[in-house]
Amino acid sequence: MDNVDTIERGVCSCTYCSCDKLHATDWMKDISEMNDHYDIVEVRFKNTRKDFFLNVNKLKLQTGDLVAVEASPGHDIGIVSLKGELVAHQLKKYKPTTINGEFRKIYRHARSMDIEKWKEAISLEYETMIQSRKIASDLNLDMKIGDVEYQGDRTKAIFYYIANGRVDFRQLIKVLADTFRIRVEMKQIGARQEAARIGGIGPCGRELCCSTWICNFVSVTTNAARYQEISLNPQKLAGQCGKLKCCLNFELDSYIDAQKDFPPNHIPLQTEFGTYQFLKADIFKGIYWYSKKGDAPSALVALPVGTVKKVLKMNLAGQKPEKLVSENMEVVQKAEDTFLNMVGQEDINRFNKPKGNQRKKKRRPPNRNPNQNRNRKPGRQ
Repeated sequence: MDNVDTIERGVCSCTYCSCDKLHATDWMKDISEMNDHYDIVEVRFKNTRKDFFLNVNKLKLQTGDLVAVEASPGHDIGIVSLKGELVAHQLKKYKPTTINGEFRKIYRHARSMDIEKWKEAISLEYETMIQSRKIASDLNLDMKIGDVEYQGDRTKAIFYYIANGRVDFRQLIKVLADTFRIRVEMKQIGARQEAARIGGIGPCGRELCCSTWICNFVSVTTNAARYQEISLNPQKLAGQCGKLKCCLNFELDSYIDAQKDFPPNHIPLQTEFGTYQFLKADIFKGIYWYSKKGDAPSALVALPVGTVKKVLKMNLAGQKPEKLVSENMEVVQKAEDTFLNMVGQEDINRFNKPKGNQRKKKRRPPNRNPNQNRNRKPGRQ
């Protein structure tokens, strides 16, 4: 089905709508008493841009309806994404745009003429972005225009750009306004905001978190990777925006809480048999892995955190245990494995084994006349 038909029928399945971005599930939509008395409606525009408007005309709105809303100047076309009591919770996450301290208004349901003009504006966005990049390059401006969003009535456009520092784009605004005959608004965004607007698939196989549910970006540092015992590989730690992945912060608090009672791992363990150095840790199981100084890293010794504390306390007192692992210090392994290699698919040499001779012997055709062999004379076969 064509995207035009889906827009006019109010079904949000077109590319422009980006229905999956920052979606909020209305789990109270079946409760009419909670939804009817609240007049503020959440309206979604291109990509991650949302805003809140006042339903002054008491229109009967449903999620997915195209509406004409107040803009500055003129009007804009958006899609109703949420209504009812849950809008009050969304207002805590997003700061609404107001005029003189009042919410902007919803004028009416979008008419066919409004939708046609809106679709024409959408079709101009890509060409406008490419042409505006050339204009910025000709003016020697150190900036990148990442996206362009036209207003529904084609009288105004928002240019989203990325820049490392401050940019004097006063001349750029004049050139853009004269070239496209529109009002120009410039908005600076970061690399993470650009990735959220463009979207994509992450290395985990799912859509980017910044384009689906993350509302506020929190700074991510390499300390998050150190706490979680993740190798500091820039290629693996960086996301599609070129910055550190936001998901490094998801489990950071759990790792920090689990390591509160852990002993320091930079102190080697002294025994009569030799010195052992820390190699790695299994934080949630509470196990430290040590290797003997001078031996290959493959010869690892697993010690519980409590055992490491005892050995460190003995070393501080000037004592050395005879062995690092004794009968009372062994790590208990699980009796059952979570994965069973039943068909040998984890064997590295499974393709190197020679296959047997699988040639089948040809079957002799059945003898239709059972008396033929009986009447045959004995002779050379």
